[in-house]
Amino acid sequence: MDSILKPIADWAIAVISSMGYPGIVLLMAIESACIPLPSEIIMPFSGYLVYTGRFDLHAASFAGALGCAVGSAVAYWIGIWGGRPFLEEYGRYVLIRRKDLDTADRFFERWGMWAVFIARLLPIIRTFISLPAGISRMPFIPFIVLSFVGSLPWCYLLAYIGKVLGENWASIRNYFHGADVVVGIALLAGFAFWLWHHLKPEPVESEAS
Repeated sequence: MDSILKPIADWAIAVISSMGYPGIVLLMAIESACIPLPSEIIMPFSGYLVYTGRFDLHAASFAGALGCAVGSAVAYWIGIWGGRPFLEEYGRYVLIRRKDLDTADRFFERWGMWAVFIARLLPIIRTFISLPAGISRMPFIPFIVLSFVGSLPWCYLLAYIGKVLGENWASIRNYFHGADVVVGIALLAGFAFWLWHHLKPEPVESEAS
């Protein structure tokens, strides 16, 4: 895993070092646009630059949350423009039925605001919540506001830890790797249940006599 993350980490460090705050915005936008670029590298390194005196903690955290909002908007509008029609046409080939989409719509209609806010505080899930929110056509203004507000404490936390750890900022990955594993296992368990449910033959409704 380290052999995979190292070139990614080196590239992220180079982008932030050369671009400054806009580099944080760019990288966190990528991370929030359904591209798994680890924020556990981006924000702690930004915190390290706070430790060195180059960055301000509040500005770095705000830049991270702003990037999250930008990337979330991109994924959201992809879901709006192409997600639902594409899944209605081709979703059956990956066991996604129209009633699944209707269920997702009802979920976001009832719980969308809480779901987006909480998801922005969770590893892995935070990267992918925007696309289904767009597919389900959650209202954009509440979505983007909650994406920013939910991302702000996450960015503050990672940047602050990077500042506290100083030159040992990279060690934060070891702590968050455990959280990633737990969330990953939970997602796999949920997917396994979803797959089992969808592979079961649907009950045949008896015809009215």
